[in-house]
Amino acid sequence: MEKNKTSNFANGLIWFGAAVSIAEILTGTLFAPLGFGRGMLAVVVGHAIGCALFFFAGLIGARSGKSAMETVKISFGQKGSVIFSALNILQLVGWTAVMVLTGALGADSVWRLGVPFWSAAIGVLIIVWIAAGVKTLNRLNMAAMAALFVLTVILSFIVFKVRSAPVSSEGMSFGLAVELSVAMPLSWLPLVSDYTRNAKKPFSATLTSAATYFFASCWMYAIGLAAAIFTGESDIAKILMNAGLGVGAIITVVFSTVTTTFLDAYSAGVSSESISKKLKEKPMAIIVCVVGVILAVFTPITQYENFLYLIGSVFAPMTAILLTDYFIIKKDSSEKSFNWANLVLWAAGFALYRLIINLDTPVGVTAPVMVITALAGIIIDKIWGVKKNAC
Repeated sequence: MEKNKTSNFANGLIWFGAAVSIAEILTGTLFAPLGFGRGMLAVVVGHAIGCALFFFAGLIGARSGKSAMETVKISFGQKGSVIFSALNILQLVGWTAVMVLTGALGADSVWRLGVPFWSAAIGVLIIVWIAAGVKTLNRLNMAAMAALFVLTVILSFIVFKVRSAPVSSEGMSFGLAVELSVAMPLSWLPLVSDYTRNAKKPFSATLTSAATYFFASCWMYAIGLAAAIFTGESDIAKILMNAGLGVGAIITVVFSTVTTTFLDAYSAGVSSESISKKLKEKPMAIIVCVVGVILAVFTPITQYENFLYLIGSVFAPMTAILLTDYFIIKKDSSEKSFNWANLVLWAAGFALYRLIINLDTPVGVTAPVMVITALAGIIIDKIWGVKKNAC
């Protein structure tokens, strides 16, 4: 069994690949109205919150050996977890489409072969990654990560050496920026355990994963933020082209898209298997990839900020309940069909998130919603326990 386990280094590579993406750089450009100092503060605060949740969610999978959606059964029961598995598959299909289209548009701005061509090319490479599988990806990932690391360092030097382009101060509050920063690591919560479950050393591998994602994702946001402020340009492929890195631009755009989107498609396959054992990981992952490519080519899905917020509203209260049950209450509903109390609590957390989404707090709305949901869960458990003892 031990030979099938993944090392800390392999886990770190997976999450470095997840963070290095055009989508993260483009999200960083949205922070430009805050200026570089306040913008980066929002990035760091948001990622600190999101990656702390990332760590604890991943630790459950690492310790239990369960996939992300299998761990959800702890709080919502066998059939209750199916709701979240289905929602997770839907959001991962959406993410796959968003990432493929973003990468295709970037690649096409460098080498105009058409968005359908680049979408198909990216899709084929994602399928290669899926076919290789998580446990045999080390060499493939090392080669891709080495190229991406060098090219993102070059991109950083290009972006940060320029000083120009004043930016409008209107358009984004600090609280909204924090929430947009939380939303990216939060979007990985429904799948982080799909990769930490195979770790040789559960705690250190999960910590390595969370820390790697934190620093790499903050770096990507910083590149986007600096590009928007210092160069007045948010098209990263165009910046690379202007610097004379034609082939480098293509490699950066395509492989950063592949290494990130692979995780979405593969985890959709894992979530499918948690719904029914008849649905196998790799075939379902390939189907999700193909559907994502089709959506990328035929649907207009370039705007995804609201998509991020929707993911947050679904999975933030779910994760709050799971973390509370596992680490604080130490309650396991895996043998039940449904845990109705937790499902009602999740629905209340979802409604609260949607209700206060525009509330401007220094830490966004994810943290307050999760704290309130967790406290409500503890109180309900205490009351329920008292009633049981009284009977």
